[in-house]
Amino acid sequence: MDVPGTVLVDGIATLVTNDPALGRGRLGEVCDAALVIEGERVVWAGPSASAPAADVRIDADGRCVVPGFVDSHSHVVFAGDRSREFAARMSGTPYSAGGIRTTVAATRAASDTELLAGARRLVREAAAQGTTTLEVKSGYGLTVEDERRCLEVAARVTDEVTFLGAHVVAPEYADDPEGYVDLVTGPMLDACAPYARWVDVFCERGAFDEAASRRVLTAGMERGLLPRVHGNQLGEGPGVRLAVELGAASVDHCTYLSAEDVDALAQAARRPEATVATLLPGVDFSTRQPYPNARALIDAGALVALASDCNPGSCFTSSLAFCVAVAVRDMGMTPDEAVWAATMGGAMALRRTDVGHLAPGARADLTLLEAPNHLYLAYRPGVPQVAAVWKDGALIAGRP
Repeated sequence: MDVPGTVLVDGIATLVTNDPALGRGRLGEVCDAALVIEGERVVWAGPSASAPAADVRIDADGRCVVPGFVDSHSHVVFAGDRSREFAARMSGTPYSAGGIRTTVAATRAASDTELLAGARRLVREAAAQGTTTLEVKSGYGLTVEDERRCLEVAARVTDEVTFLGAHVVAPEYADDPEGYVDLVTGPMLDACAPYARWVDVFCERGAFDEAASRRVLTAGMERGLLPRVHGNQLGEGPGVRLAVELGAASVDHCTYLSAEDVDALAQAARRPEATVATLLPGVDFSTRQPYPNARALIDAGALVALASDCNPGSCFTSSLAFCVAVAVRDMGMTPDEAVWAATMGGAMALRRTDVGHLAPGARADLTLLEAPNHLYLAYRPGVPQVAAVWKDGALIAGRP
């Protein structure tokens, strides 16, 4: 029986549902498939031959449908340009966290209107490449007012907003890092918490040590924010262990891990609210650092997500398709694992059950690829393959 307001997408060569109950393997892959959308939700998915009737039909014409990418780590609220820093790095200058201060100066000088326009441009750019959920951090203001207004801008482009006042020590506090932590955990957090869901800290040499990171995270948690961590990017350190101890939703970068770190993440994957290892291959591509050992994490039983870390300094890409290709080529991931990590893995890193999959009840966030299957995301790197993108059942990019 027809259901008013329903949309049938059929003629799908390969449908990735990320629900093993619906299809083959971890991706729940269905061949010769269809799905039905009603309003903002998926209400049916399965073989085309069994599809119910609907009010509107969209023909996928033998192409692949995957869940919209869930990018759980980005810094798209900023001003300025660091292309010359990138060029210097490609000429042999090593990457360090200090370059963040260049963006801080430009961001402080920008108007709210300029920051919002830049963030919206990057959100549209990401959406055109298949990203339907995007986490956005502050961290380029580093004063109470500048962090607050960056978060206010972020909240206008996404529901997944993260307070990262503890990105680096503000230049005014270069000689008083403890004083800056006092500011972050006091007046800054008071001003910023109403705009954020998450609290984050850069637990790394050149940024914040374990004690300072613990103070930041616990202060945020006391104000109702959920923790996540930048950790183990520039060397082995306490970031992973701290994230697991505090029950953070994710620890991001994980470039340098000890055997104990890998084991801790594997153990944390078994908890009802897991700590996800979010890997950011675009950063390591752009900084010429070693890539994280995704294979070791997956084989140990850890949960792995892929995210863009779109930012003007260490990784200025918004393309999760690019990250999938790099993860397969250089991080030991299979194409299936990488696609899962960029969709369901990202959703788990944001503790979301409504995105990252296309089972009935999920948000109708989906991407139609100009390809017969999801393998093409790694098989044809650098080639535009997104035909159309829907978010909450509405077409937001491209056309079928």
